[in-house]
Amino acid sequence: MMMEKRLNIALIGYGKMGKTIEKLALARQHKIKAVIDSESDWKSRKEQLAACDVAIEFTTPAAAPANISRCFDLDVPVVTGTTGWLNELPAIVNLCRQKKRCLFHASNFSIGVNLFFELNLRLATMLADMKGYSPRIVESHHTQKLDAPSGTAITLANDIIAARKDKKKWGNADQQLPEEMLPIKSYRIDNVTGTHVVAYDSVLDSIEIKHTAHDRSGFAEGAILAAEWVHNKQGVFTMREMLNI
Repeated sequence: MMMEKRLNIALIGYGKMGKTIEKLALARQHKIKAVIDSESDWKSRKEQLAACDVAIEFTTPAAAPANISRCFDLDVPVVTGTTGWLNELPAIVNLCRQKKRCLFHASNFSIGVNLFFELNLRLATMLADMKGYSPRIVESHHTQKLDAPSGTAITLANDIIAARKDKKKWGNADQQLPEEMLPIKSYRIDNVTGTHVVAYDSVLDSIEIKHTAHDRSGFAEGAILAAEWVHNKQGVFTMREMLNI
């Protein structure tokens, strides 16, 4: 459903995702007011950014916190889908609240993935006390994805860990892990948009739930919906709030 307000959007990061977001945003009759993809862009396009209703940020783990902070300085709401910087998220959340700004962050903007998160949490709760079932996660992405495991896999793992007393943290399945660690296996393969499998194995059987993304536009569409949803809002939000889960 098209919203009545046509937004002036800033794109921070102009890789494959940024270009896909641009295409879908224009189809929804929004305007791309600023594109920032380098340090020089921050200097030359600062005024255009300041005039935007929202910034959509898909860059790198090293760049994301500073990008978000700069948007806060200009009082521009930020929708970010960059993963791999969770250690710095609490500080950015605190900064957002101190400055009374708006931040929408998600490890994955796909509507289907966020429903998958809820299925994962439900399954983890159901199997929490069943010691015979051992959980593991397998994720596959394209070779251009910089972080491993994916932010989506980490979200899945953290929800499983929160539901179980026998798992304390997650680790790389390629290494020898103690029993209290949840293994995540990561693959980087050409032309794979994104696949996540959560499996529970026992001596007698296995249980699996799986999500496969067929097209990058599903992530881009979710980011645009988030940008529309945060318009004129203040605070820190995730897909749970937008989807009313």
